[in-house]
Amino acid sequence: MPSDLQTLAINTIRTLAIDAIQKANSGHPGLPMGAAPMAYALWQNHLRHNPRNPHWANRDRFILSAGHGSMLLYALLHLTGYDLPLDELKNFRQWGSITPGHPEYHVTPGVETTTGPLGQGAANAVGFALAEAFLASTFNRPGHEIVDHYTYALVGDGDLMEGLSGEAASIAGTWGLGKLIMLYDSNDITLDGKASMTFTEDVAARYRAYGWHTLTVADGNDVAALDEALSAAKAVTDQPTLIVVKTTIGYGSPNKGGTSEAHGSPLGPDEIKLVKEFYGWPQEDFYIPGAALEHLREAVERGAQQEQAWTQQLVAYRAAFPEIAETFERALAGQLPAGWDADIPRYTADKKVATRNASGAALNAIAKHIPTMIGGDADLAGSTKTLIKGAANTGPNSTAGRNVRFGVREHAMGAIVNGLALHGGIIKPYSATFLTFSDYMRPTLRLGALMKIPTLYVFTHDSIGVGEDGPTHEPVEHVMSLRLIPGLYTYRPADAHETSAAWQHAVASDKPAVLIFTRQDLPVLMGDGIGGVDAVFAGVGRGGYVLADSDGTPEVILLSSGSEVHIAHDAYKTLTASGIKARLVSLPCWELFNEQPEDYKESVLPKAVTARVSIEAGVTTGWQKYVGTSGITIGVDRFGASAPYQKIYEEYGLVPQTVVDAAKSLLGK
Repeated sequence: MPSDLQTLAINTIRTLAIDAIQKANSGHPGLPMGAAPMAYALWQNHLRHNPRNPHWANRDRFILSAGHGSMLLYALLHLTGYDLPLDELKNFRQWGSITPGHPEYHVTPGVETTTGPLGQGAANAVGFALAEAFLASTFNRPGHEIVDHYTYALVGDGDLMEGLSGEAASIAGTWGLGKLIMLYDSNDITLDGKASMTFTEDVAARYRAYGWHTLTVADGNDVAALDEALSAAKAVTDQPTLIVVKTTIGYGSPNKGGTSEAHGSPLGPDEIKLVKEFYGWPQEDFYIPGAALEHLREAVERGAQQEQAWTQQLVAYRAAFPEIAETFERALAGQLPAGWDADIPRYTADKKVATRNASGAALNAIAKHIPTMIGGDADLAGSTKTLIKGAANTGPNSTAGRNVRFGVREHAMGAIVNGLALHGGIIKPYSATFLTFSDYMRPTLRLGALMKIPTLYVFTHDSIGVGEDGPTHEPVEHVMSLRLIPGLYTYRPADAHETSAAWQHAVASDKPAVLIFTRQDLPVLMGDGIGGVDAVFAGVGRGGYVLADSDGTPEVILLSSGSEVHIAHDAYKTLTASGIKARLVSLPCWELFNEQPEDYKESVLPKAVTARVSIEAGVTTGWQKYVGTSGITIGVDRFGASAPYQKIYEEYGLVPQTVVDAAKSLLGK
């Protein structure tokens, strides 16, 4: 057995990881074996956290961006005293366990974000650090540094190959996020072999070019050098720091260490026997020396003391600044202030309004009541209308602005906004770009939905209505593809009122939401005959509603969302004038509508009425859910074109007469 306590603790982390992976017959042992010393140095000597309260507001955040090495994190969490019993490590990667294959937010106590898709955690970390910097600039007062903590991320070669991490690192350097520290597990191995096959650049030089402070630890087993590097990183306050740590993947494995064989498969019983001999370790599964456990469990008392000291600071802060303290604590709790939606605009029918413009008005009406609502765009603020008026911008060495200037970095933007939401204290962070570029953000959107975090993703220029910019900028499949992501609420409002309502409901919800808006102007719906504008707001809140109706049971139902609701409305009026009983249904958010009670859905879409026509300026796949096998779907099952948008709509048959003809054909008229 090792005689010194830190080696004993490090090898406990390593052996717990390899035993859990072997028992599961699945996992990635190489990273925990190589990175355990840097994790130990950080968690034992630098990380401020309270295992008994994983949600302590002023804790340091630790993100395992290289999420395939999850057993490193689970071992740390168990050994330092989080509510993660040893039996859960023994149940690694199994059904019903809280130790999934990659770390998952909301599943395991102490996991700050869901990682595994490489680069995402590194970009999330930038969001965490930006949140800390923004909240500190907003709430701290001289002598009352109530927000003061670090964000640490452990990244690997794969993380730093992904373009996402490069985008995030570039903007982090621009912002000068001095409390962001990344530990780079530089083991020169990827899943397929040596990293030198594909990754030969000087990573530290690249990060220095981004504006980062860089350090190198030549021996990843040298805890003293690791500790010194972390201290040096914290001493630099105007730049993020990358610490390049040279490690051996699968350290201690005589046959697989330093090779890709240690990356993504269990070592096997024979190799584990040799590893434990190398460590001087008993041949016992899940062996935890009492001295190591006692040493690492010091984190419990240390963390409680750190949180208690901060709580006393908070008491003094409340006494000195009661009003701002109330705002601060409400933000930490994720609570909306009273009257936050009092100024959401309503409109008259005398002029048309593009829903992107109505969105900007709604955003500003809400943001003025929520001081920690921040967000930004991918260099498109003039087009997406997502600037908070009168608010400052982020910029070089400036993180106090509510208008987050991401630059042309959609990949990183979404992941950073997810990090803002995960940190806490930032209420409804949002991002914005053109809908066609949502593809750049799809992994981020998927992870936001998987984590169920309250982020808002704004997309404008939503269809062939973009017109002259042509098919590269005209999304046709995107709305439907976003509707496919489980747990993501996709709003495509029909006009200014539905836009106001969509913002209201999305902000009030604790779910992630996509808000999709037009560039072109649209008529304003007044809810005539269905209860007025209030009925429109209520209908959006249920995801779908009857916008216009006939007396008695309708013969045909017209369904639509977004800008095409107006086309369907014109068709409805034509059908009604010809004596056909028609109903017009607006479905701005399918996910909300699908959640409604069956009796409500039946009241909107009675099963007995099988004559149904849908129209939307996108692919028709998906509408069959609502129109049924007997219905007709009108849409765009091909790419767009470059021309005035009115001409494209006409050529593609997205006009009222097409809807009228389809309805009549279903009725045999």
